[in-house]
Amino acid sequence: MKSENQKKLSNKTLRLTETAILIAIAVVLSELTVIKFPFGGNVTVFSQVPIIILAYRYGTPWGLLSGVVMGIFQMMFGLNNFSYVTGIVSYIILVFSDYLIAFGVLGLGGVFKNKINSQPIALACGGILASVLRFACHFISGVTIWKGYAPSNTIGAIVKYSIGYNSSYMIPELIVTVIGVLALGKIFDFTSQNITVNRKKKAE
Repeated sequence: MKSENQKKLSNKTLRLTETAILIAIAVVLSELTVIKFPFGGNVTVFSQVPIIILAYRYGTPWGLLSGVVMGIFQMMFGLNNFSYVTGIVSYIILVFSDYLIAFGVLGLGGVFKNKINSQPIALACGGILASVLRFACHFISGVTIWKGYAPSNTIGAIVKYSIGYNSSYMIPELIVTVIGVLALGKIFDFTSQNITVNRKKKAE
C-alpha cells in the first residue's frame, strides 16, 4: 500500500498535471474564435470552461491562480494592445483589468460546488458568475483607457459604449460557457479524484 507521503505526492502530481493540461486547452481554445472584434474581445470555443472546471475540482484559490496564469498567456498574445495606450496608469489598468483580474475571476467558477447539489447547475451558476465578473473588469477598462473610442466624451456615452461593446462578446461567451459546463457536468464526475464518467444509478 502507498504511504501517506506517496499519496500526497501522487495527488499533487495529478493536480499539477491536470492544471497544466487544462490551462493549455483553455489557451488553445481562446485562439479558436467564433467572432473576433476589432478592438479586442472575442467569442471563443469554450475557452473559459477549463478554468471553471479547475476551480470546481480544486477550490477557489487554485482556480484564481489558474485564471491568472491564463491571463498572463492572453496578455502575451495581446501585447500589441499596449501600443494603443500611453502612461503608466493606463498600462496598469490594461494589465489587471483586461488580463490578470479579468481571467483570474474565472477561478470563482467553482464557488457553488458545496452550495448546489446538482453538479451541472453548480458549474453553470459558476460560469455565469465568472463571466459577469469578467465583463465588469472589461467594463472598467472600457470607461478608463478605451474611452477614446466612444462616440463622444460625455460620461453617458462612454458608459453606454463600454457596456455595449463588452456585452457584445461577453454575453455570447457567457452562453457558450454555460452550455459547455452544463454538458460536461452531466457527462463527467468532477468531484472524484480522477475525472470519471457519470453513471446513472440503476433503479432498485
